[in-house]
Amino acid sequence: MDFDLVVRNGTVVTASDIWESCDIGIKDGTIIAVGPRLPATAGAQEIDAEGAFITPGGVDSHVHLNRENYVADTYDTGTRSAVAGGTTTVITFASQMKKDASIIPVIENYHKLAKDQSYCDYAFHVIITNPTPQIVEDEFPRMVDEYGITSVKLYMTYKPMKLLDYQILDVMYSARKLGITTMVHAENADIIDWMTQHLEQKLMTQPYHHGTSRPPIVEAEATNRVICLAELMDTPILLVHIPGGPATKHIRDAQTRLLPIYGETCPQYMFLLADSMRKGDFEGDDSSAMFCQPLSYLRYAGAKCVCSPPIREDKSDQDAIWAGIKNGTFNVVSSDHAPCKYNHPNGKQRGLQHGNLPYGKFRFIPNGLPGVETRVPLLFSGGVLSGRISPQKFVEVTSTNPAKLYGLKKKGSIAPGFDADLVIWYPQTKFQPFKLTNEMLHHAIDYTPFEGIEFKNWPRYTIIRGKVVFSHGEVTGEMGYGQFIQREKSLLPGPRDVWLNEWRP
Repeated sequence: MDFDLVVRNGTVVTASDIWESCDIGIKDGTIIAVGPRLPATAGAQEIDAEGAFITPGGVDSHVHLNRENYVADTYDTGTRSAVAGGTTTVITFASQMKKDASIIPVIENYHKLAKDQSYCDYAFHVIITNPTPQIVEDEFPRMVDEYGITSVKLYMTYKPMKLLDYQILDVMYSARKLGITTMVHAENADIIDWMTQHLEQKLMTQPYHHGTSRPPIVEAEATNRVICLAELMDTPILLVHIPGGPATKHIRDAQTRLLPIYGETCPQYMFLLADSMRKGDFEGDDSSAMFCQPLSYLRYAGAKCVCSPPIREDKSDQDAIWAGIKNGTFNVVSSDHAPCKYNHPNGKQRGLQHGNLPYGKFRFIPNGLPGVETRVPLLFSGGVLSGRISPQKFVEVTSTNPAKLYGLKKKGSIAPGFDADLVIWYPQTKFQPFKLTNEMLHHAIDYTPFEGIEFKNWPRYTIIRGKVVFSHGEVTGEMGYGQFIQREKSLLPGPRDVWLNEWRP
């Protein structure tokens, strides 16, 4: 058979099956054949997997790059980091500002930022902060038909971004007609603002109290509220970055009633607890790089783990996340890669610039963590190899489901006709476990929240459309190889035509 590349002798894993001693034949970037002992013509490149697992390339459907006013990853550094961790496709965010009267220039601008800069394939969501009638009625159809963008994200918190329930219904109304998947960051903004003000009055402003300002009920209330809006409108939604038990229960209850409600969680909620925000040492960093900052800067390490919703305190929340992955409540595990440097006054230490308090104010700490490179290896090592989840479930939540949910028709599986996006792991007997340090990673950020975690395996090869872009610890692909992917509508169940009363959109 005429192949460009044959991957031989692997244990091939999909969301439903495992095949041992299997070969994969690739031609022109596409998988042509999967089976044992594939015959190949002379000249075909061959890779011996040596019996190791082969999984589909990771699809990370929640990645922030080129964030304004942040010292952060750009498309080149962020996607370089992605391929080094086994992710072959990222979906990033084109963010509308409140002042923007149109989303078309926003989309065009993000195309310019990403063009010829990406190591892996990429697509866009659009964050909607100003859903005017012109946007939801006239521009949403253009977004879908002309640009191949079939998902939007809404915020129920953050003053510059939050929408009222009335506005959320406007977006859902249009999204239902057009087959758009609506992502929602669900937290009660008024409770957060009230709690933050009163914590500051009590001088409870350390990074740890970022979590105090957002108890689980803040997310649980908003999650339940937006599920009610979605049920009224009979439209599918995805609740993003769920950290623990109460919100998980609302999602599960809605799914039990057969509503098209989907859930996403992230590795930080599976592997970290809130104590990580109490860190008060400098964690072995080079203090000379701090530009002789005051001692308070050296005791601000807990800011490295500030994200929203916050990492929870109780191990029961971690257990709820793992149970939700196994029972299908969480359809997707994404990184929510939203990084900014720690060792920079406009990065995580920005909170120290406000007020005269020794630990600054947590509300000024930029939200978000780096994680696009560690997502896939964390779940493989801490999930599959620890026995918490099956290899098939790992593939389902890191690759297959995000591809289906967001209309990436040729991504997320190993089968003829799919893009040849593969991760080849090390044979377990040939891999030496190691404890992670930030210096091992390929992002442009000066820390990782997963410092010191032991990894029992890591991608040996990352392959995108038949090309090896990462091999034995080295990025071998080129910036600009990644292609923009125009997406179709979600392949997962959508509206049910079940109504609460005589209302019909």
